Amino acid sequence: MWFTMAMFAWVAESLYNYLMYQFFTQNSELILRLTIAVGLGLLVGAERLLVHKDAGMKTHALVSLGSAVFVLFSEAMAQKYINLPGLSPTMIPAQIVVGIGFLGAGMILHRENRIDGLTTAAGIWMTAAIGMSVAVHYYILSIGATVLILMVFMFDDGRFKDNKKDKGDDN
Repeated sequence: MWFTMAMFAWVAESLYNYLMYQFFTQNSELILRLTIAVGLGLLVGAERLLVHKDAGMKTHALVSLGSAVFVLFSEAMAQKYINLPGLSPTMIPAQIVVGIGFLGAGMILHRENRIDGLTTAAGIWMTAAIGMSVAVHYYILSIGATVLILMVFMFDDGRFKDNKKDKGDDN
């Protein structure tokens, strides 16, 4: 009996390993694209986290990942239903821009005479663009945009403010 159970466990483990190997082999390009999208989103979010902003690493990584998944889904739908009239592969990515606009709008707060969260909202919007560009193999564009976003975020605009109460804080 123990021999039968051990043999069954060995067969199950071998089958699992084979199926996982096959899965990763067949989907390695998709996994790579999703991993790059998450990594770049994490970089942008890390900067926001370091300066104590509301949307941090998880938010930016999820926005980038979600955008990449939607673009990959759109690409798969376009390939599967290529002859279907009225189907445009740009429909889903166009709605990503609108949806992220609503998410970003939720980040913007107007308090007294200040506007808070505008830069973070723009960062979320750009992180969605990064995820979309990774999904369509524009790796250099994605990495370059990430570097530029980090450079923009690192600018300290504190020297341009009055000593009085802020009238339009862009962070």
